[in-house]
Order: sequence, then structure tokens, then C-alpha cells
Amino acid sequence: MDSKELQRMANKLRLHVVEMTYAANSGHPGGSLSAADIISALYFKVMRHDPKNPNWEDRDRFILSKGHVAPVLYAALAESGYFPVEDLITLRQLGSKLQGHPVRGKVPGVEMSTGSLGQGLSMSCGIALAGKMDGKDYKVYCMLGDGELQSGQNWEAAMFAANYKLNNLIAIVDRNRLQICGDTEEVMSLEPLVDKWMAFGWDVIETDGHDIDKVVAAFEEAKADRDSPVVIIFNTVKGKGVSFMENNPGFHGKACNAIEYKQAVEELKKVI
Repeated sequence: MDSKELQRMANKLRLHVVEMTYAANSGHPGGSLSAADIISALYFKVMRHDPKNPNWEDRDRFILSKGHVAPVLYAALAESGYFPVEDLITLRQLGSKLQGHPVRGKVPGVEMSTGSLGQGLSMSCGIALAGKMDGKDYKVYCMLGDGELQSGQNWEAAMFAANYKLNNLIAIVDRNRLQICGDTEEVMSLEPLVDKWMAFGWDVIETDGHDIDKVVAAFEEAKADRDSPVVIIFNTVKGKGVSFMENNPGFHGKACNAIEYKQAVEELKKVI
């Protein structure tokens, strides 16, 4: 896809997120919307994957460590062809394969069951190390929430990755600066975030997470030959694309009501 198509797909993913969470009357729209441009670039431009063969040995792996934003992942998997788009509306329904957090084995394309924050990067380290030991050239992409970085396990994994020179590992930080209780810098300050990652031995790229061209360029830079793992810090807006959700922590884990839903759909369909 070119830049215009990727942006349109990102907004389609946002629309799916709003529709899914409204139908379920639960879920996590805010962080799903902030990640949509990044996910669009990954699944429709950057990653090597095959919806017809989800277990292809040479595929790139994507681990959604911040598993509560499963809606945007499910939307990307459906639009990629892993399962019918019509299934998205069953999010969180009894008997649905689309649980509130991703479950490996239930949904084609889901690499890891996630939702307990802080564990995804550790698992990604193991997958990356296995790839190197097996002589594979796949990349492992791990998306982390910025609030999630307050969990100490991430920094143990960061040390591990640098120690074993996991240059096939690309961490992604969705830096929307909001978590369920408010501003990350008021809850538990993460800054200076770039310096922290560098101190742990990682190469760091920081860019705008809503400029598709910059998102793709950051991934291309991260994929270049290097000796260290790399982290991309994408500066984003929580709730991006829906005016009343933007920078509003109240929509971290709350779906729209009927009036809000109508407005959100109108706004997203307009840009699509």
C-alpha cells in the first residue's frame, strides 16, 4: 500500500474499533485508536506475513504486549484476511474467539496470549533468540504501552536483549502519555525515556506515530543491519481520530454510548 492507502486503512481500523467496542459495550478504544497508524503500517507495508499460512516459519512475529488494545489487532488481522471482517462485531461476546485480550490458538495470527502487562517483551526476547539460534532472518516486533513501561519486567528483558545482541528485535512504544489513571508523568514518570533505553544498550528512534510516512521510515531504519536491539518511540495521541476521545483517559477502557457512537462513526467515515 502507498501512504494514502495506509492512512485510509488506519482509519478503517479505527472505525472497526469503535464499532466493536460499542457492540460489546466494553473494551479499550483509546489505546487502540492511538496505535492504528502503527498497526496499519506494520500489517500492510512492513511485516512479512501470510494470512493463508499463519504458521509460516519465516514470518515476522508481532507481539501485542499491551494486550488490552486487542480490538485494533483483530481489525488488522481481519482486514489482512486471517478471518472474516464480519466476525469483528462478536468482540467479547459469549462463545466468540475474539476475547477481550488476545489468546494464542483461538485467533489465527495471534502469536502470544497477552494482557498481563510487562510480559510481552520478555516473550519477544525468547522468540528473537530462538530465531538467531535457528538461523532465521525474521524480525520480532513487540508493541508496548508507555504506562506498561512502569512494570520492572520490561527492563529485565531490555537488559537481556542487549546482552544477547538481539538485533532482530524491534520494540515499539505507543507513547500517548496517558494510562488508566491519567498522565503517565504524574502517575510514575518515564522521562527521560530515550536516555533510559540507550542506557540499557538499545538503539533508539523517536518519531511521530500518526505521520504514516514517518512511521514507515522509522520501521525501515529499524530493520537496517545493526548490532543492537532497537526501540521506536512513537509519539501519539490517545483516542486519535475521534475528537471527544483524543487525550481523554476516560476512554482508556470505556466504550461509546449511543450518542457518542453516532458522532465517532460520522467523524471516521468522513476521513475514510
